[in-house]
Amino acid sequence: MSEEIKKKALLVGAGPAGLTAAYELLKKSDVAPIVVEATDVIGGISQTVKYKGNRMDIGGHRFFSKSSAIMQWWNNVMPVQGARSKDDILLGSDEKPLQKGGPDPEKDDRVMLYRNRVSRIFFLRKFFDYPISLKFSTFANMGLWRTLKSGFGYIYSQIFKRKEDSLENFYVNRFGKPLYSLFFEGYTEKVWGVHPSKLGADWGSQRVKGLSVYAILKDAIVKPFMKDDIAQKKVETSLIEQFIYPKFGPGQLWEIVADDVRAMGGEVKMNHEVVRINVESGRVVSADCRQPDGSIVNMPCDYLLSTMPIKDLVAAISGVDVPEDVKRIAAELPYRDFMTVGLLLDRMKIKNETKMKTYADRVPDTWIYIQERDVKVGRLQVFNNWSPYLVDDYENTMFVGLEYFCNEGDELWAMDDEKFKFMAIDELVKIDVIERDAVLDATLVRIKKAYPAYFGSYYELDKVRQFLDGIENLYCLGRNGQHRYNNMDHSMMTAMVAVDNIVSGGGDKSAVWNVNTETEYHEQR
Repeated sequence: MSEEIKKKALLVGAGPAGLTAAYELLKKSDVAPIVVEATDVIGGISQTVKYKGNRMDIGGHRFFSKSSAIMQWWNNVMPVQGARSKDDILLGSDEKPLQKGGPDPEKDDRVMLYRNRVSRIFFLRKFFDYPISLKFSTFANMGLWRTLKSGFGYIYSQIFKRKEDSLENFYVNRFGKPLYSLFFEGYTEKVWGVHPSKLGADWGSQRVKGLSVYAILKDAIVKPFMKDDIAQKKVETSLIEQFIYPKFGPGQLWEIVADDVRAMGGEVKMNHEVVRINVESGRVVSADCRQPDGSIVNMPCDYLLSTMPIKDLVAAISGVDVPEDVKRIAAELPYRDFMTVGLLLDRMKIKNETKMKTYADRVPDTWIYIQERDVKVGRLQVFNNWSPYLVDDYENTMFVGLEYFCNEGDELWAMDDEKFKFMAIDELVKIDVIERDAVLDATLVRIKKAYPAYFGSYYELDKVRQFLDGIENLYCLGRNGQHRYNNMDHSMMTAMVAVDNIVSGGGDKSAVWNVNTETEYHEQR
């Protein structure tokens, strides 16, 4: 008797959602996963870029989730470094404390590190805590007039609530107009390219619902009495201070997952771009992929799990009449692209002003929000502080990333690479973060469609979702697959829920779309 032919699932994209789906299918079902990735990079935006022995975390990725299942999933793939004392941080829940004898980062590569988050705002050429704290240093840096104005502005905002029909009003209701103008307005416009008054309040509901002056006050009061637990489920997500992190950056974990998928019998095909999705009788039957040599191969499938941008997904669908309004909405969905300049430095001009012990008195921040309005850079990452193993010569050099937000084809995106790198250096010199002769080397990375944006045709997305959900065996996963600013854990959860749906025989897909709508998963930036 011949062996039964397995069903096949085609997973578009080798980022967190696509690889999690492949891994889960192999663990939970008899469906054979085939991952097709249009580029030669594993991890999507969660990749790690290597440059002359140094590594860049594109966008900065804290490995933290309020889902114990996600925390344990990561720990199963890359164990957290071994406990050294009974007081070591718990993993995921009170019931799963770390055990002694775990991997040692000095000896083992497949290991997660404990990290402490330090991220601050650089504004008025001074450092402010992020999220904004109510410490004396905050008021001293703001000055008496700004402090008084902010206090009265907050009180006014609590008495006279605005209708939350924009992100601007969402922020003002939680911080007051003066604090919003100081710490949110300019930075938000820098990130999205449009004023917060033109951005949807639902972005705030998804990302910052739990963050407010009240939440900051509450955290300051209860924090001294809270148990040291990496789950931190009673802490607003924006205030989380501890996380775990792969020794060589986020891309390392996803490269390991890809290898594990292959070892378990799945396939991961790089440089395979989906150019057409063939639909018959309301089901995807195959996809046409452009191979590295330029030829087109048809790949039959029983399920298609897509993490590709909805704009590209709808454009690729063939064999079914796509309504004109669905085509229009998908084609006009807005995105924000992303560029990072990596600078290798022998020193930074700004020094450690905290009580944290750092190497050679360096700043302790994993990232710094650049609020200064006279430069274009939005955020500065310090890769040494994400993991010392990201920097080839950790003791003598610093590797930092300058993050710029742009649109594909605009002035920034089209700028010559060398000119862009010189501009980035000039900006850090201008705001007194570095001295020009401290720069040893520079590199530049461009990332398309890094951030799905919440304006324009986004407000008609439900029509596109309804059409896509009508294709029985098609699932939309992850950040670009759902046009939702998901974090890594949320993207993984969309994959897990979709796999559970497939295993149980299909049905309503709403649970896949509803990931990251629960209050406890809301995240900041």
